[in-house]
Amino acid sequence: MINDSASREIIQDLQGAFIPNEAFSELQSLFETLFEQRRADLAQGRLTNVRSIALVGGSGSGKSTLIRHLCSLREDLIVSDDGICEFVSQLVPSPATMKFVGTAILHALGYPLARDKSAPVIWGMVADQLHRRRTLFLHLDEAQDLARFQTDRERQSVVNTLKSMMENRTWPVSLILSGTPDLKKIINQDPQLARRIYPVEIPRLSVPRHVRAVVSLTQQYAKRGTLSQQPELANEEFARRLLHAGDYEFGLVAEIIVQAICHALRARGPGDRLELDDFRRAYKLRTGAIMGLNPFVVEDFERINVRLVLEDIR
Repeated sequence: MINDSASREIIQDLQGAFIPNEAFSELQSLFETLFEQRRADLAQGRLTNVRSIALVGGSGSGKSTLIRHLCSLREDLIVSDDGICEFVSQLVPSPATMKFVGTAILHALGYPLARDKSAPVIWGMVADQLHRRRTLFLHLDEAQDLARFQTDRERQSVVNTLKSMMENRTWPVSLILSGTPDLKKIINQDPQLARRIYPVEIPRLSVPRHVRAVVSLTQQYAKRGTLSQQPELANEEFARRLLHAGDYEFGLVAEIIVQAICHALRARGPGDRLELDDFRRAYKLRTGAIMGLNPFVVEDFERINVRLVLEDIR
């Protein structure tokens, strides 16, 4: 096993690498438009109703990575400061009651509650803190959980709360809601909310549409990892196996590629060759599945449920 500084630096670079896709380009364009418009309005002393963004994709599609990279590209965006905090990100807690969500946002804003309060009081405090911190964007990750196990009345309460944040007369805030396709149920529950949200969807990958893209993605990562490629990694058969191993989600496919390259670097060092066996080992490492249930080994790989871990023939 190789553990030299050159390999460690390349691995660290790969693990932090980001290769944009079509969804990210759309997300970035919308975010830049909203950000610049809000700053222009503030410079003129105007407080107008704001718009928001919903980023929808399956589990493993790479939603969180897109949001993190989006923020990192905007160097003038104040993400954390003792006073101003233009962008706040919060994972929706479980259980996702309005009290718990509001309390979590207050903690993210650096204002922990000293005692229990009612949901309306908590959300009033959230609005006040967003104003005090000059927050422009509130990101709620796993936002589909806001409506999970809720009654119609409770879901409407969620919708009303989201709308009130965008329509606040003192300090409106743009929302970035990221979540699985169930998030659409919240947005479509109220036509007024739906009209105020720009949707961006990360589509599932498919065969044959994304075969060439996956081959190209593997080549880009391998080149960044200073590795050449086994010829088999450029054919359609390999791409189909990789797509299935990543459950046709962009983020998971990219993860497997990076893990395979990291294995090759640790095993053989920079300048060597990326091989199919590196993908076999990467899949085994992430799932614990036996080789008989490894999409990079068996012939009928499409029968394998790649979301299961520690799976065996039984």
